[in-house]
Amino acid sequence: MPRLRAPLAVLLALAALGAAFAGLRPAPVEPIRLGVLHAQSGVIGESGRNLVDAIRLAAEQINAAGGVLGRPLELVVADTRSDDAHAAREAERLIDEEGVEALFGCWTSACRKAVLPVVERHRSLLLYPLQYEGMEQSPNVVYLGAAPNQQILPGARWAIDTYGPRIYLLGSDYIYPRTANRLIRDLVDAAGGQVLAERHLPLSATDFSVTVAEIRRLAPDVLLNTTNGAANRHLFAALAEAGLGSVPVVSFSIAEPELQAIGAAHHHPAHHAVWGYFQALPDAANQQFVAAFKARFGPARAVSDPIVASYNSVLLWAAAARDADSPAAEQVNRAIGRTSLADPSGILAIDAATRHLWRRVYLGHARADGQFDVQELSEAPVRPAPFPPYRNREHWLQLVREMHTDASGRSAEGLR
Repeated sequence: MPRLRAPLAVLLALAALGAAFAGLRPAPVEPIRLGVLHAQSGVIGESGRNLVDAIRLAAEQINAAGGVLGRPLELVVADTRSDDAHAAREAERLIDEEGVEALFGCWTSACRKAVLPVVERHRSLLLYPLQYEGMEQSPNVVYLGAAPNQQILPGARWAIDTYGPRIYLLGSDYIYPRTANRLIRDLVDAAGGQVLAERHLPLSATDFSVTVAEIRRLAPDVLLNTTNGAANRHLFAALAEAGLGSVPVVSFSIAEPELQAIGAAHHHPAHHAVWGYFQALPDAANQQFVAAFKARFGPARAVSDPIVASYNSVLLWAAAARDADSPAAEQVNRAIGRTSLADPSGILAIDAATRHLWRRVYLGHARADGQFDVQELSEAPVRPAPFPPYRNREHWLQLVREMHTDASGRSAEGLR
């Protein structure tokens, strides 16, 4: 049977029709790139990886719902290596070379302060998820963690009222613990109490034997703890091995993942923590978030205040970008101060005057299973006061400058 050949005109017509249909296909949508700037290695790596996961979950949920302004979110993750100078270089690269519209990150205040000039110079935006010492307010940062009057001060006041005014202060050797302990000293003075000792150890500290021996000798009413990161495992192991489980401890940097890492073997029966969120909060929205996080990253994973703040930071940015009808940093920055939304811990609302969140204050009593029994210290969301009002702003800034440069003759590098 002879083979039929289509006339050339028919082939050309079919080719033209195919090209026309191809032209109807939508062009690929360009993603919105967001920079994630957290430690994935080094002494803060364990904590930083948790926050990257929280950001990833929020971005995945947003993308599943259609993205932002019809565009998917693409995360560009950079490892700060727990090094502040490297964090600043990576912030520059993310903004300059990767073209990210905003940065989500930093754990320590030292990291935030290293990245801050980069963000301000580029008129970019950093969403910072950690509780911190206050004394700062930048037009290019949104502070999602607790200000001093939302964590340090109410927690220290509760500790003094509950256990007594003879205080032992212990923290890591960088900006947040040193400034927090300066604030606590003011509170102890006002209560007619006494700071028996104040000790600061490196973030990499593993030997707490001298510190624990001093705690045993001084027998404080309560230990106020601003030790950060993996060092807490060694601190609580030393307390347990010394048989000091009866000494009350109130921690300001230990949340559920850190408590899990300390483990049941070194559980401290008189250990408390102060945060604006705990995994055990019974609200339906919170339990839905906890279930989603565990479904994505594993049933053994715990969530915490910094994890929820990191998750919320992406939701907040997305809501502001929709409100601004643009993902551009300057336009989102203008819109974000008037943005609020529901979140796992309640209503997320920024105080436009300070660029910090209104937050509740909760006290958690640590359990051996890595969770907390929770009670609320605040009666309503607390308005942030990054500069506590009993001194003026300039006085605070001067005190902070002096504290970070002349303690024991060490330089600012030694007081990261």
